[in-house]
Amino acid sequence: MTGTIQARISRRSFGKSLVAAGLGYAAVPARAEPSQKQPIMIDTHSHVFHRGLQLADSRRYAPGYDAPLDLYLQQLDDNGISNGVLVQPSFLGTDNSYLVQCVLAARGRLRGIAVVDPNVTSDDLNRLNDSGIVGLRLNLVGKPLPDLASPAWGGLLERAEKLQWQIEVQRAAIDLAALAPALLAFGVNVVLDHYALPNAGTGAADPGLVALTKLGQSRRLWVKVSAPYRIGEDGNRIGREAFALLRGSLGRDRLIWGSDWPHTQFESTQTYARALAAFAEIVGDPDDRMAILQNPRGLFRFD
Repeated sequence: MTGTIQARISRRSFGKSLVAAGLGYAAVPARAEPSQKQPIMIDTHSHVFHRGLQLADSRRYAPGYDAPLDLYLQQLDDNGISNGVLVQPSFLGTDNSYLVQCVLAARGRLRGIAVVDPNVTSDDLNRLNDSGIVGLRLNLVGKPLPDLASPAWGGLLERAEKLQWQIEVQRAAIDLAALAPALLAFGVNVVLDHYALPNAGTGAADPGLVALTKLGQSRRLWVKVSAPYRIGEDGNRIGREAFALLRGSLGRDRLIWGSDWPHTQFESTQTYARALAAFAEIVGDPDDRMAILQNPRGLFRFD
C-alpha cells in the first residue's frame, strides 16, 4: 500500500471507506461470539495483522496499516456472517503466533490456515491443530513450485493428511493443473484460492482452469469464489463464467466464499460490503449463495 493510503482501518467505517486516523494497534478483544443467534454462514478467507509483528525477510509486500481481530469481527457482525477463517498472510512468513492468538481469542468462531516450513516438527503441527488450525497455506505467487517428491514436502503432506488438514493454494490456474493432482495424491483436501486464478486474457477458457474441472470426481477439490479483482479488471465477468464452469464440474457443494478482507493491495477500491455485492452478482441464485456460505462447515470443522 502506498503512503497515501490511510495508516489505520477504522472500526466504524471500514466497510465503506478508509479513513485517516493514526490510531495505534488495537489489542485482541475478548468479544468473539455473534451478538445473536444466526444461521451458519462462513467467510473462508481473511487476514489479520498489525504493524508491530515481525515481517518475513522474503516478503513481496507489507501493508502500512493495522487490520486486527476486533475490526475483522466487526465486519462479520455488520454483514451477518457467523464464522470466519483467518489465513496466515505471506508477509508474516511461518510465524503463526498472532494467527493462533486470534483464533483462540475468538472462542470457536474462527479457524486458521497456517504457513509452515516443510521441516516443521510433528509436535508443532499438533499444537497448531489443538489451537484451531485446520490446514496449511501455499501462497506460491512469484515463487518456485515446491518439489512434492522431496522427503520434506512428502513428509509434511503425509502428516497433514493424518491431521485431516486441507492444503490451500494460491497460484495461477495453468500451474495448478499439474500441482493440484500431485497434492490430491497425498489424500488431502485441496482448496484453490480466488477462482483458481484463471488468466485474465482467456478467462474461463484458461486451459489450466479447464483441466482442473476434470478433478471433480475426487470430491477433494474445493475452489473459493472470492476476490475476482485479483484476476483482473474484468474479474466479475470472468468470475461469473468461472463459477458456471466450476459449479457444473466440481459441484455446487465444492464451492466456498471468502471476503479476502482486508483486500491487501486493493484496499482503496474494495470493502467487505463490496465483496458480498460481487458475490451476489456472480452467484445470482440466492439458494446457491446460501449453500456456498454453508458448504465449508465440515471442511473447516465448524460442525
